[in-house]
Amino acid sequence: MKTSTTPEIIDEIKNLISYSITNRTMENSNFQTMHRAIIKKYFEAKHVNINYKEQTIDMQLPVGNKRYTSITFECQNLERFLRSCLKKDEKSLFFYQSLLTHYNVISAA
Repeated sequence: MKTSTTPEIIDEIKNLISYSITNRTMENSNFQTMHRAIIKKYFEAKHVNINYKEQTIDMQLPVGNKRYTSITFECQNLERFLRSCLKKDEKSLFFYQSLLTHYNVISAA
């Protein structure tokens, strides 16, 4: 198995995000789960829900020790938003690599 470098992982996850937005209309797709996971990872949020039709994101953000607050915001360009949620720290890169591995069949298409 080839080991990817940081720029390659980020580029590949960006490509996967683009592909997932373009092909999200497949209702049985797992892309919604991936989108929620990226947002959860970035914000350390709970209960992320994306309403694609209304272009809104609902989530619970941490505000203190085991305390969360609910927020809802409009997201007119989900692809750009998801790309902006990418981090380059080691833990995040490992997470993205596992996403790439999980979606390998789809990203190779």
